[in-house]
Amino acid sequence: MAFKMSNNPYLHSIITSIRTVIIILLITFSLLELALRVYNYFNPLMIFYDNSYNRFRGKPFANDFGFKLNSLGFKDVEFSHEKGQAYRILGLGDSFAFGVVPYDNNYLTLLESGLQQKPANVEVFNMGIPSTGPKEYLSLLVREGLDYHPDMVLVSLFVGNDFLENIKARKWYTYSYVTSFFHYAIALQRKYEHHAIHGEAQYCDDCANFTEDAYIKLEQERSFIFVPESPLFHLALDRVVEALVKIQEICNKNGIKLVVLIIPDEVQINPQLQSEVRQQLATEGKGWNTTQPNEKLAEKIKAMNIDYLDLYPYFSEEAHKRQLYRPRDTHWNIAGNQFAATIIKNHILHYLPFN
Repeated sequence: MAFKMSNNPYLHSIITSIRTVIIILLITFSLLELALRVYNYFNPLMIFYDNSYNRFRGKPFANDFGFKLNSLGFKDVEFSHEKGQAYRILGLGDSFAFGVVPYDNNYLTLLESGLQQKPANVEVFNMGIPSTGPKEYLSLLVREGLDYHPDMVLVSLFVGNDFLENIKARKWYTYSYVTSFFHYAIALQRKYEHHAIHGEAQYCDDCANFTEDAYIKLEQERSFIFVPESPLFHLALDRVVEALVKIQEICNKNGIKLVVLIIPDEVQINPQLQSEVRQQLATEGKGWNTTQPNEKLAEKIKAMNIDYLDLYPYFSEEAHKRQLYRPRDTHWNIAGNQFAATIIKNHILHYLPFN
């Protein structure tokens, strides 16, 4: 029997209802999008896309394990433009430099206190900002760091993600504040066992941050840097070096000593973790060079006559004696920070003007 669909009152009612629901959803989505954008304008949140290094910068005077960030949002005491006779070291880096341990246990804090025990007046400014990379280190140095007239710039390059940060493509969901918000909420629930914001929380050196599955997946995403002759790795390497070249030019122009610290990923240090990652990637028996990122980066840096310190051999040996990384976290624990501070101090001592 032939009939027109539009003359069917039941079908017409369904279509009208669907159309109404869609309109309501679109209006709700638009209003929520507007509200989030307005809120973020006055109170910026890290969950919304921003290509500036300020996206993940700490809030001025925010609480981190009972320590108040300084007025610039850095995990350090207040910075002074006046330095007198002090030898000033500017620490640039990502969350490793910012630190997931309390302020007093951070390697840059310990480095400063260790150097001050020598007959020299030394200041170490921690300008670490989480989730940044070499190009952001360059921007931060130019826009803010040079104003403090440093004598040395210490760039902390984390093998784990400083290569990855330079080649990341923008995700589709970041174009909307609403989808960004829900993605963050879902990711936080699935991946983390503890809150990312420390506040007045009690620090736990043995508490895991990621779930087991999320941590393995995280290490898998970074594993391209260990694949010999990987085009993606060499692209990332070139971009890291490009940023370092510009940082070196700026330092040379301003009479600043540049030292690059190469920080190993836990997957390079922990044989069990590496085995789990490689098994799930089906790389057992195939190409995998654990030290490739360190060696290739060191070759480039050496050719540029930049002083560098690769912590891999030190941590690889010390890891047989004690735990140096927080469980399922990618960052050093308190012992790892202490160990790193000692090695760095011994490496840069000869640059200091002793009285």
